[in-house]
Amino acid sequence: MTDVLRYTAFATDPAGGNRAGVVLDAAGLTDERMAAIAADVGYSETAFLTPGPADEAGPGRSFTARYFSPAAEVPFCGHATVATAVALAERLGPGGFALHTRPGRVPVAVAEADGVLKATLSSVEPDVRAAADGDVAEALAALRWPAADLDPGLPPRLAFAGAHHLVLAAATRARLADLDYDFDRLRALMERLDLTTVQLVWRESPGVFHVRDPFPVGGVVEDAATGAAAAAFGAYARALGLAGESARLTLHQGHDMGRPSLLEVEMRAGDPRVHVTGAAVRI
Repeated sequence: MTDVLRYTAFATDPAGGNRAGVVLDAAGLTDERMAAIAADVGYSETAFLTPGPADEAGPGRSFTARYFSPAAEVPFCGHATVATAVALAERLGPGGFALHTRPGRVPVAVAEADGVLKATLSSVEPDVRAAADGDVAEALAALRWPAADLDPGLPPRLAFAGAHHLVLAAATRARLADLDYDFDRLRALMERLDLTTVQLVWRESPGVFHVRDPFPVGGVVEDAATGAAAAAFGAYARALGLAGESARLTLHQGHDMGRPSLLEVEMRAGDPRVHVTGAAVRI
């Protein structure tokens, strides 16, 4: 029987954060079996690890990671990466790990503070580009959002930091809170554009944002915390000049679902990657 660990990431309370399954030894599991396990677990993602190549992280600290939602495999998942790193640190000790994912190598550092383990993942090199007007219009139609409800200071963009996301900014907190979208219509658009989530944001202040992430391509209405989208949003903020070369952003997610999550995003001068930090605890 496959041992599936269950964690919640980006929270210190099991009642918050985004839940993830973690399989630390997936050797011998077929794609079909991993997909079936993820569907049975029912969380937005389950991570499956096998021993990775020789790596500067050190012997026994390099892994190949794959991520499955209940409906499909995704290239990269941030909250399951944070959960996985904390699970590894509980067994191997804090420090650095390397996860070799489909988009590339993702270093993760785990440290303990006040009895809580927090993991910082470093994304693959990100990319931000313009979104086609027709695609934005279709996304708004699926979300049932009037175009006038967008924040003109935060234009739509396609952002990548391991997975692709469409970033749309709401002009008000009330607009963000009112999420009632056409699941099939948004999923069809996302499949066509190869999107993992749509990153919906509202700017509370220059360094604080509230976010929500519909995830219909994974068979999930909404994610409670999305580390991959947080990394992509950090790249978005830097590309638009909302954040400097060295900056920290705080993202609040999951509050409208009753599962509050806290995601810390950092950009470092001279480093194109985005660094996302969060706690994780076993359920």
